[in-house]
Amino acid sequence: MQLNETYEFAVQTAYLAGRLTLGYYQTGLQPDLKSNDTPVTLADKLSEQLIRRRIEARYPSHAIVGEEFDDKEGASSEFRWYIDPIDGTQSFIHGVPLYAVLIGLEIEGVPSVGAAYFPALDEMIAAATGLGCWWNGKRAHVSAVSRLQDATLSFTDPLQFVKKGRTDAWDRLLQSTRYRAGWTDAYGYLLVATGRIELAVDPFMCPWDCGPFPPILSEAGGYFGDWRGNVTLHGGEAFATTEKLLLEVLEVLALKE
Repeated sequence: MQLNETYEFAVQTAYLAGRLTLGYYQTGLQPDLKSNDTPVTLADKLSEQLIRRRIEARYPSHAIVGEEFDDKEGASSEFRWYIDPIDGTQSFIHGVPLYAVLIGLEIEGVPSVGAAYFPALDEMIAAATGLGCWWNGKRAHVSAVSRLQDATLSFTDPLQFVKKGRTDAWDRLLQSTRYRAGWTDAYGYLLVATGRIELAVDPFMCPWDCGPFPPILSEAGGYFGDWRGNVTLHGGEAFATTEKLLLEVLEVLALKE
């Protein structure tokens, strides 16, 4: 299978799902609470159903992992799609335009293709291994900042650092960076990949929350993975930064005795 084929498919599918969500954005749509006390809306479910239907029609043997519905084990375990139909449901509910549709493809366990579409901003960033990272048709590159003390940090919810017992890392991040802003959820990772900030950190991350970002950051000249330096969707936490800052950030995030 050619990566450019799956790349184009992911971009088109993320766009279509994103346009669907706009029909419900800022309409007063009320969420339900899932068993884990996180919100879900009709738009989340319809978006994921659209994405699943397109994958099943084009790639019926592929596995699918999504946030809102049960996993589908495909006949071929070599290909596995990860779907977040609305990443940033809190933003979506509150009419904040930073939410995204995320689609990623693992091939033999390696994140290889990704598309992240921000419908309310009409921003698309996508990549596939060896094909570059593209932001609204332009090549994307990470920042050239070379010192963490000059970096801007993005985060989602500081309370997650407390819940995960990582207040030490949070404190060090605050002290080590120049500026800190809650440009939340997937939008922070877009900002890193496009060189507008240098660091986005989350102490809790599910695979569907980050499906597209390893290839996006890698092809933009950066890093996305867990807090130990592994490029993965499955670390339970994640951060994105530039190659220049990677070792310094890993030191800040490391558990201290």
